[in-house]
Amino acid sequence: MKLGYACINLSVPTKFRTCRLKTVEEQGMEKVKELTLHNFQEVLRALRWNVEHNISFFRLSSDLVPFASHEIMDWEWFNDEEVLNLTSQIKELAEEHEMRLSMHPGQYTILNSNKDEVIRKAVLDLEYHARVLELVGGSDMIIHVGGAYGDKEKAKQQFISSYQSLSEKITSKLILENDDKVFHLKDVIDISEKTGVPVCFDIHHHRCNPYPDNIPLEELLQQAFLSWKHKRRPKVHISSGKTSPTDRTHHDYVFEDDFDALLELLGEEKADIMLEAKRKEEAVLRIQKHLDIHPKIKS
Repeated sequence: MKLGYACINLSVPTKFRTCRLKTVEEQGMEKVKELTLHNFQEVLRALRWNVEHNISFFRLSSDLVPFASHEIMDWEWFNDEEVLNLTSQIKELAEEHEMRLSMHPGQYTILNSNKDEVIRKAVLDLEYHARVLELVGGSDMIIHVGGAYGDKEKAKQQFISSYQSLSEKITSKLILENDDKVFHLKDVIDISEKTGVPVCFDIHHHRCNPYPDNIPLEELLQQAFLSWKHKRRPKVHISSGKTSPTDRTHHDYVFEDDFDALLELLGEEKADIMLEAKRKEEAVLRIQKHLDIHPKIKS
């Protein structure tokens, strides 16, 4: 079982940089390259810290290459020798320490939109994320289904249709997560059964947006894990609500009781767990300490 956190390390601390479109228009691709090299260096710093603290699961920021999928981009960053030198170092470090690297495209990367232009831009963004993951040896690209647009079943079919037109470069890494408002775990499993996309179970999202019918969560979770069969170890997400179990805002840390409940739910199933907490790596260190005396820790 690997424990991980997302994007930013508060202890190093990592400081990723970006810029406004106007800056790119004025200073050109040299500015984008400067920021890109800095950002990949920050990833290396975070990963080296992770190695020292026995953390082998990490989500990379989506903003490593500013304006990567924007029409203004005319620099082939993925062929740049300096960039490739850094991504090779990241990949070697990840392989040496058996790290799992993932990414999570943002809320505007929507494959089930009722607007073709939104889908087109989503595909460009997914191509960017897939390219980053390929260069650094990453495996998982997590997205949500999108919006319901007044007809959730039709929206699910639109996702399926869009998925079927994606390149293998994208689908080999794409993972679908249940969200906290619209598409619950059963919805995501339905889509998975039609597409083969693996399902990432988010236990906090499930608390906020449970499947309303009387199907035991254990049964749904078993179906979700089956979607990973012959691919790689399932990954799950956990967070604690800031003010209550169903508060969608994440707490600074993951409560020990919440983590124990997830382990109980997993049973003998092995999964890697991403902690989505505002205190990032500090939250992982707390759970690591908790697991030192927890009777159900699994390798």
